[in-house]
Amino acid sequence: MASLRGIYTIWFRELLRFVREPARIVATIAQPLLYLAVVGKGIASTMSINGAPGGMDYLKFMYPGIIGMSLLFTSIFSGVSIIWDREFGFLKEVLVAPVPRWAVAVGKILGGSTVAVLQSVIIIVLAPMIGVGVTAKMVLLLIALSFILSFAVTGLGVAIAARMDSMQGFQMIMNFMIMPLYFLSGAMFPITTSPQWMKSVMTINPLSYGVDAIRNVIFSDTMIQVGPVTRPLVEVARAAGLIRWDLALDAAVLAGLAVLLASVAAVTFSTAD
Repeated sequence: MASLRGIYTIWFRELLRFVREPARIVATIAQPLLYLAVVGKGIASTMSINGAPGGMDYLKFMYPGIIGMSLLFTSIFSGVSIIWDREFGFLKEVLVAPVPRWAVAVGKILGGSTVAVLQSVIIIVLAPMIGVGVTAKMVLLLIALSFILSFAVTGLGVAIAARMDSMQGFQMIMNFMIMPLYFLSGAMFPITTSPQWMKSVMTINPLSYGVDAIRNVIFSDTMIQVGPVTRPLVEVARAAGLIRWDLALDAAVLAGLAVLLASVAAVTFSTAD
């Protein structure tokens, strides 16, 4: 019970910090929307000449990747709160409490995951603006997938932050990791059209399975006109190689990564000085 109370307290504190910082909410939502509006529109204009992936609207192709980007950035940077709390002394007060250290790490992971999911829900609500159909089942599945993916990525951020002494060092490592994780996830361009060496890297990238799972769900309730025939977008995407794996495989890989990375974070945090 002490461990559960500790987990809940840390989780609730992370949630309160997010709610009480409106500038943070605006910034973290504005970044993926900026990618969608500027980068997506810019690339879409060239795709209209050269042909979009699978013959679909490029914004529809990129939209699942934007959700993945929002989850990635928010989740992995939530680990910075550990360094912040250490510098200002709050972490010392937590560590002397009669709560196991692993519970503190789990609370941090749950808090970061919840914040990331809340931000992804806002982006999911905007789906009809780019012609993506939204149903209650789709939203529930996306929330579940978003939580699993953000839980895994937050675990990675907490594991790294537990061994870092400065915020500047943590940010340098995160900036070095985030962009390759994002660009090699299939969010911006299909895995099937990439060079062979890049395909191998994209296959072992955990974010690739998250983006692929989100595409599986989002495209399943959207129809697209292919010549004189209207077909489900998910069928067109699979035929074009834009969806690589089944939803069950994607979810299983993400769940396994979530358990693994959370365990590593808990052990790392427990043994850190």
